[in-house]
Order: sequence, then structure tokens, then C-alpha cells
Amino acid sequence: MNNSKLHVGLLFGGRSGEHEVSIVSAKAIATALAQNPSYDVRPFYIQKDGTWRSPQDSSVVLESGMAPAASAESANFQLPVEVNAIDLWFPVLHGPNGEDGTVQGLLQLMQKPYVGNGVLASAVGMDKIMMKSVFAQAGLAQVKYVALSRASWQRQPEIWCEHIELELGYPCFVKPSNLGSSVGISKVRDRAQLINAIASAISYDARVIIEQGVNAREIECAVLGNDRPQASVIGEITFKSDFYDYETKYTPGMADLIIPAVLPPEVAQAVQDMAVRAFQAIAGAGLARVDFFYIESTATVLINEINTFPGFTATSMYPKLWEATGIGFPELCDRLIALAQE
Repeated sequence: MNNSKLHVGLLFGGRSGEHEVSIVSAKAIATALAQNPSYDVRPFYIQKDGTWRSPQDSSVVLESGMAPAASAESANFQLPVEVNAIDLWFPVLHGPNGEDGTVQGLLQLMQKPYVGNGVLASAVGMDKIMMKSVFAQAGLAQVKYVALSRASWQRQPEIWCEHIELELGYPCFVKPSNLGSSVGISKVRDRAQLINAIASAISYDARVIIEQGVNAREIECAVLGNDRPQASVIGEITFKSDFYDYETKYTPGMADLIIPAVLPPEVAQAVQDMAVRAFQAIAGAGLARVDFFYIESTATVLINEINTFPGFTATSMYPKLWEATGIGFPELCDRLIALAQE
């Protein structure tokens, strides 16, 4: 065997609610990397209980696209011996315990390069309250919001309801601070719904964010790079449902991606500039997808959030935006590996 090959460890699955999406993303990436003869790709599947499986077992998961039954010997955390042969990691993990800096910290301890954002950017990008504080500090316009902890809510629910109604009004959105893929999010129109929505959100996370509802178009921009990040063309998501929830996001036909989005050139430019500023504000590296609200009536662009490892399936917005910008899927994967090596 040629020893000059780069041994790439493809890390997927994980302990978040986006486990299945991660498998689909990893399959697409594995297919793209297989086209480059200079890579030797070795998959590592992380079960829902956190157990790492060997490349042999992991290949079966990639081929079937299904999460297998948990193995019996998963009581203690240990890494398969094959991790020692890896030169560079490609973590294809979405959500908590994957996109939040925890796995990035582990890879950092292994002293191997890895694709994507570091510990700090991943942690900040995953936590909506921290992310919004950083955006505010960077002077990026965003939706009005209220941050709330489980403990404060349990102490003074009445006072918080009044404060939220005064600050934001209805409709508003209630979200767990640290959870991906629109899980635990509710749109609320009155106090009874608000109380239920907060109760639901705090069952997922000890901190909750409530955002003002805006009547806006949802647009997204992809960022690629390290020190000199570039922004892609702009995409738009349109959907028939009340808001872009988990079901809408992952059910074929419920949402449409329009690339490029039909926007005045100066608005598209403003979005691209803000996307790069947001990426730099969190100390981003490699890649991110930045989501915005565009309020047409006032030509206002508001930043919504940054995703430090966006969906990477063949139909996901991130690769599609780069494809429209002139970088195909296999080349995009190559670029990310080169950025990790940098």
C-alpha cells in the first residue's frame, strides 16, 4: 500500500437528535472523498450511547444508511485502536456532543488536524445565548430577544411573562439555547402558549431564548475559509408550514431552496459581508452557514444564527450554495481538508 496517502477519519453518528442526518451527510462526504486517490478514508461511527465503533463496523452503517443496534460492551468509553492511524479527522456531527466543541476538544487532545471549527467557535455557535451576545458585541443587527434560565423562570414565571410580553410581544419563538435542528422550538401567540412553550424548552436545556417574531424572508449564506473567509451566493428557504420546524426541515417537499435568492444586489452584498463578520466574530475556521431574516418592507437584514457544521447531504443548503458559486461537492470536501491542514 502507498504510504503517502492521507488517512482521513470520518466521524459520524453521535449522541444528538440529528444522529440520522449525520449518517446521510457522512455517506455523501465518503462518496465524494472516494473520488480522490490521495485519501484513505476510514469511517468511525459513534452510537447514540456515545460508543465509538471500528471502521469495519462503521462501513456497514454507511452502506446501509441505518443506525445499528447498540453493542453490548458499551459501558466504558474507549476509542477503537484504529484511531491511531488517522492523520486528519473529518467530524460529520451535527448538534450537541458533536458540533458544540466537545468532540473538537477530544480531537485537539489527539493532536491531529480536523475539518471545521475549533472548540471556541463550535461552543459559541451551538449556544444561542452566547452566539447572540457575540453578534451584539460585533455590531450585527439581530431580532430582539430575551434570555432566560430554568431557575429564574421557576422562581418568577409571572414576572417573566410580563417582561417577555412588554419586550417582544406576540407572536414570538421559544427555543432551547443549546440544541440543534429546530428541536424543542415553539411559535407562541398568547400567554398560555408561552407558558407551555417555556416548559417544553426547559425540558431540553437549562437556558432558553425567546425571540420576537418577524415577518421576513429566510435567507442563508455559506462561508468557507480560515483567515480569509469567502461568502457564497445567497440562498432562500420557502416553506408552506407555519415556521421552519424539524418536520419541515427534514420532510422532502415541505421546504424549497431557491439558489440564488432573488434579492437587490446591495442586499445580497450586505448579507455576504455580515456572514463573514459573523464567522470572524466567533473565531470561525473552515466552514459555516449563516442564516438571516430579510424584512422586505424596510429592506432590513437581521442575523438569525450561525451553524458551525451545517447539513452536508447532497440536497443540503451548504453544498448547494457552493455549487451555485462554482465549487462542486467533491472539490468542496477537498478544500475543507486543505483548510484543516493549514
